[in-house]
Amino acid sequence: MPAVAILAGLTKRRVIAQASIAAATSTGLFLVCAFCAGVAVFAAGSAASAYVCTLGADAIGPPSSNSSGGLEIQPQGLPPIILTPGQRSVARTYIAVGKQMGVPKDGQVIAIMMALQESSLRVLANSNVPDSLQFAHDGVGNDHDSVGTAQQRPGAGWGTIGELMDPVYDAQAFYGGPTGPNHSSPRGLLDVAGWESLAKGAAAQAVQLSAFPELYARWEPEATAIVDALADGAVPASCGSSTNGPALRGLTPNLSQIRKDLLRFAQEGVGGAYVWGGTAFKAWDCSGYVQWIYRQAGIHLPRVDQWTVGHQTDKPQPGDLVVQDPQGPNNWGHVGIYAGNGMMYSALNPAVGTLLHPIDWNAGTAYFDLTGAM
Repeated sequence: MPAVAILAGLTKRRVIAQASIAAATSTGLFLVCAFCAGVAVFAAGSAASAYVCTLGADAIGPPSSNSSGGLEIQPQGLPPIILTPGQRSVARTYIAVGKQMGVPKDGQVIAIMMALQESSLRVLANSNVPDSLQFAHDGVGNDHDSVGTAQQRPGAGWGTIGELMDPVYDAQAFYGGPTGPNHSSPRGLLDVAGWESLAKGAAAQAVQLSAFPELYARWEPEATAIVDALADGAVPASCGSSTNGPALRGLTPNLSQIRKDLLRFAQEGVGGAYVWGGTAFKAWDCSGYVQWIYRQAGIHLPRVDQWTVGHQTDKPQPGDLVVQDPQGPNNWGHVGIYAGNGMMYSALNPAVGTLLHPIDWNAGTAYFDLTGAM
């Protein structure tokens, strides 16, 4: 992004830091979402040990004309990765375009890392760019005039709004090089001298010029697993098939629409920053994130103690509230959204932000069904 965007981002970071300090001096005003004892560290497993299967078209998220179903990837040593049909389509587009342009696997991994951080592999319109809403999209952001899967800016010369709402164009522009649409201005990955010798997160940053350069690197294990799973273009068997080795437990296939919506909105928040006391989109604490998710689905929750509007359950379903770190009778220090399969979405802490992670990273878990709070 241009220098103006970098300065704006740095200013935003200072404002967030000031807000966090102010919130820390306040007692009882916001729900304190507890830190994990340690920072989560992912270890990438061997691609040969990863199991991949196709979820049913209605397993999670909205349908897509580009793919019949979502994808579940279970790499060795990593939490399972679940892609909606739309996310699967975007990932395959970046990989296919990379191959067409002669980009090696490492470059394809960098592109997926970038798209995971920028858009969670979704085509995003922008409320600040009304024309972008006329194109097919998976969600709506509001960062400057950034649109599309790579969140590039028409005003910075990356392309027209229509071009940037097309994942194929986004991939071509990100890779750049002699056959790229922007002719090295702005520069793409292939225009960065020596990109192959850079750390993958640094290579992504060399193209994106983000105000938060450290965020790309954390997606390397997931991006590597996605490229390994999709690179050959084959269609994996159903998640119930024995041909995939050990059975993978996908999400409950017959979820109600409200639960599918909750999971879809939870995914939209992945990659957001953790801001103590925050309620803004992708600048929230754990309860602010949960409140935003349910509000998008038409359920208005209180700012804190959100479990009080539901009922506790011993048989949780995806979309239910997860509460953790007991702090007294009917009081917990961390909240998130149950994703199924031992996983949850939450704004975990400032070190890792908002992500899909194993439930057992925190202790004292209970579940509440809030879907009756409409």
